Amino acid sequence: MDSNSRIDRLHFQSASAILHSKFDIQGHRGARGLMPENTIPAFLLALDSGVTTIELDLAVTKDKKLVVSHEPWMSAAICINPEGAYTSKDERKYNIYKMTYDQVKLWDCGSKGNERFPQQQKMSVSKPLLSDVIIAIENHIKSYTRYEVDYNIEIKTLPEDDNKFHPTPQVFSDLVYKLIDEYLPLDRIVIQSFDFRVLQYWHEKYPEVRLAALVENKKSIEENLDDLGFIPSIYSPYFKLINKDDVTWLHEKKTRVIPWTVNEASDMLALKGMNVDGFITDYPDRAAKFKRTLNIQTKGRK
Repeated sequence: MDSNSRIDRLHFQSASAILHSKFDIQGHRGARGLMPENTIPAFLLALDSGVTTIELDLAVTKDKKLVVSHEPWMSAAICINPEGAYTSKDERKYNIYKMTYDQVKLWDCGSKGNERFPQQQKMSVSKPLLSDVIIAIENHIKSYTRYEVDYNIEIKTLPEDDNKFHPTPQVFSDLVYKLIDEYLPLDRIVIQSFDFRVLQYWHEKYPEVRLAALVENKKSIEENLDDLGFIPSIYSPYFKLINKDDVTWLHEKKTRVIPWTVNEASDMLALKGMNVDGFITDYPDRAAKFKRTLNIQTKGRK
């Protein structure tokens, strides 16, 4: 990497910088409800909407490039092959781990749109490299939004898919650490995963990095933490699997609670009433309105 492409590792400072509360609003896959997921346009829109953390997912190519992608294959729900056609029966054949990045970037993962998100803007866009995403975000921060955000990076692995759809958690994790350590200060990074093998590896090898335990099972919090083997910085469950007593218990353990994926204003307000520390949302525009509502409510109580 040449010096011209390297991001300035010093924290950005400005007298006009926006000061955020500790409540953390994360743009899920950038802004999936409004822009093609996990793409640079989605991340920039999330920044412009005032999120405090960018949330994204990673896959690994055949040539060991880190690509921002939710699935380790080309999802038929959102992607079109270079010939302009695709069927859902084929999707796992197009395994990103068996493709070079030059092959990956030929796929259009924005023009098709997403049936689940009718507001999403359609555009021709490919899956980006993590390095290009970081460069675009940091340049946008310096030129426009003028405040730093954190990065919540999901490493997606499954035991049965090791060395088939992705490297082992250890190899995958080392690739991620090496890249982010070149571009960003580690205090702006959170590593999240449903696969506790990933978190356990980071906890042992890179203890300075904050970790978030993603949860979608119905085990108790105590059971999940016993499986993990340590107390993470963040406990991040599906939002319907958390209640106020859980949040209180986790806060007593000095663990922040950031549920996923919260898209309705009523759910946002209900979760805030439980005293969660933030949430992950597909609609950062709704979150921006939510933040303004909270500010008005707070002022009214003074």
